[in-house]
Parts: sequence; structure tokens; C-alpha cells
Amino acid sequence: MIPALTLAVYALMAGVAVPYALARSRWAHRAPTVAVLAWQGLTLTFVVAAALAVYHVVLVEQHVHDGLVGLLSACGLAADAPPGGSPATLSDVGLLLAPATIVLFPLGWLARTAWQARGERRRHAALLTVIGTEASEYGATVVDHDVPAVYCLPGRARRMVVTRGALELLTDEQLWAVLEHEKAHIRGRHHLLRAATTAFARAFPGLPLAALAKEQTALLLEMIADDRALRFHSREALATALCEVAAGRAPRAGLGAGGPGALIRLRRILTPEDRPHRVTWLGVVVASVAAPFLPLLVACGPV
Repeated sequence: MIPALTLAVYALMAGVAVPYALARSRWAHRAPTVAVLAWQGLTLTFVVAAALAVYHVVLVEQHVHDGLVGLLSACGLAADAPPGGSPATLSDVGLLLAPATIVLFPLGWLARTAWQARGERRRHAALLTVIGTEASEYGATVVDHDVPAVYCLPGRARRMVVTRGALELLTDEQLWAVLEHEKAHIRGRHHLLRAATTAFARAFPGLPLAALAKEQTALLLEMIADDRALRFHSREALATALCEVAAGRAPRAGLGAGGPGALIRLRRILTPEDRPHRVTWLGVVVASVAAPFLPLLVACGPV
């Protein structure tokens, strides 16, 4: 039971303790791309550790309890059965459904979430062809609406949308700054990461990691888009534009320039801080990549 206990503690750390520490970390907003990687690594770590912990608990027969080799044998993937073990039975394979469910459940939610989001984007794109007017000078679709809003529709139906209110309120520099922000969302395929965190939150409701990963990833992706816009436009132009369009809400299928955490982002834009030291973000990258593999090392050892 030692591997099971070790893996359970590891999953508990990844699912409860570490997310709060990561959400409060000071370096994350200074290196949002690295922070997004850290959240993705943490969710993968939890799934791997939890699945392997359940595997060690439910499969108590010796021939499927000889570490990771036993798992491969029970799945019929090992050439020889583990030493001293008997052939795997249908009951053993059935028990594998318990740990497999922990992996397949979030994947199922991801497929469902992606399918729903794709349908919503297609319907919204069809609506835009009816109510919108193409503005080739901006590479965007203009919607006759008084509330200033700018958002993008990612995916295959990708396009940027600007309301008439935003055109009347924003200066050219401010408009181009916020459009560059939306281009960053489209080019970075940020909707895929949003879908992944949404699916994880639906698969594990109540888990602190699930709620925090969804919330923080959404904020960090907006910061990444902000940073892209700041390569070409001034901080004042972007900050002013974000303030003006903050009241405008993007449809659920799109990503809006106002986005989550507007006040946090405004403070970050107007009072920039240096990126974390190279040792810090390199250490985070290495830890994020290595963390999901550590449970496998525990599982490889025989009980």
C-alpha cells in the first residue's frame, strides 16, 4: 500500500496544495506563458497520480500489482507475465476501468466541450454574416451596436468583431492596439487552452486545482495577448482601449478584449515589472514537464 499512499499524497498535493501557492505566486503575472505551462503540467500531474493511485488500490492481485509492469501485463501489453503472477483474468481487466476512468473522464468532457464550442462559433459566425458588415481596412466585422466591444471568434470561423460603438469611441491607435490583442488570441489558439481547463473543471467539480486552473489560465491568456499587443503599440493606447471596451461582453463562443481580470491587467500594463530571473522560469518549466512523470517512477517499483 506504500505506492498507493505515496501517489495519493502526490495527487492531493497537485490537486489542493500547489494550486493555491501557484495562484498566489508573484512571478506568474510577469511570465504568463510559463505560468500557463505550469497550470497545464499540474492538471496532467493530478490525472496521472490519481489514476495510478486508484490502480494500486483496486488491483490487489499479485500478478497485476508488480508495479507498472503489472499494469502492462494486465492490459496484455507485456510479453511475459510478472514473476510469480498468474494470467490476467477478465475481472482484472474490468478493474482497470477504475483508473482508466480518471483519465478518460476529462478527455470525454474535453471532446464534449470542444464540440459544443465549435457549434456555438459556427452559429455565431452565421449570425455575423447577416447582421455584420465587413471592414476590410481593419480586417474585422462591424456590428451595429452602441456598446463598445471588440472580440474575436477563434477556430475555423476565425474573425475579429468590432461594434459601431467601439469605432466611434476609440482612436485609431487604440483600435489597432485592441485588434492586435485579438489577433494574439487567434494565432495562439487560446480557445483550445480555455476548452481544456473548462473540461477539466467539469470533470472534477469542487477540486481546487480545477477551479483555479480555469480562472488563472483565462487571466494569463489575456496577459499573453496584452504582451503581444504591447510589442507594436503604446501602453497608454492599450490601457485606454481596454477601459473603453471593458463594459462590452463577448459571446461565449468568442474571446473579448475586456476579458477577465481587467483591473489586474490594467495595473500590469501601466506599471510593468521585469520578467523573472532566467533560473526561476527555467526551473518552473523543468518542474512542469517532469512532475507528470514522477508518479510513473513510483508506479514502476514493485509493491
